[in-house]
Amino acid sequence: MADAANAASAANAADPRPEPPVAPDLDACCGNGCDPCIFDLHDLAMDQYRQALRAWEARQRAQ
Repeated sequence: MADAANAASAANAADPRPEPPVAPDLDACCGNGCDPCIFDLHDLAMDQYRQALRAWEARQRAQ
């Protein structure tokens, strides 16, 4: 049973769970209507994170 736990631990180390991007502070936006705004960039990063998380979860279920 310890071998199975060690194998699972090694697999997790080789394929770590994706980390969400750090959200910008609410006061970090300059309010000048930048294109893209830092919040737009964060939204895009969150979309990429969600896709990566779904793929990671699917790989975890397949193991």
